[in-house]
Amino acid sequence: MTETATFGGGCFWCTEAAFKQLDGVHSVTSGYAGGHATDPTYREVCRGNTGHAEVVRVEYEPDAIGYDELLRVFFTVHDPTTLNREGPDVGSQYRSIVLYESETQREAVESFVAGLESEGVYDDDIVTEVEPLETFHVAEEKHQDYYEKNPGDAYCQFNADPKIEKVREKFADKTKFEAEASND
Repeated sequence: MTETATFGGGCFWCTEAAFKQLDGVHSVTSGYAGGHATDPTYREVCRGNTGHAEVVRVEYEPDAIGYDELLRVFFTVHDPTTLNREGPDVGSQYRSIVLYESETQREAVESFVAGLESEGVYDDDIVTEVEPLETFHVAEEKHQDYYEKNPGDAYCQFNADPKIEKVREKFADKTKFEAEASND
């Protein structure tokens, strides 16, 4: 039995690559959500006038990795304090957003953010939007598995590689690499 969670933390290529490292994650799909256009394209979203964010939809097995653990990864691999920006990418399409799919998810993310703020984890306020997921639009095929298809891409090397390394270092016991090594 799997569940899904939807996160936007900058470019979906980088976010997708980070979540794919985790054991218990069955798939990660890049797409668009949180906007008003009925059938957005990459070009339209990049222009910033559809209201959509680049997001990933993570299909995961809750017995292997919980929603709270996905939230920990999400808030580790991107900066939730920069409004409409992640690294070199600027615009509302790169905003920090969690799109909840149930009241349980909404309560979990709100509690998680409140905990981060009360602990003073970040110097600045968290600007992550928390909204219900209304519609998830799958991005064009060339954006799916982008990191795996383009390992030499300079953008990925400078932006996705550090996110992947954070996951492998800070969540080593939850990565597919660690799970495969322990099965050998």
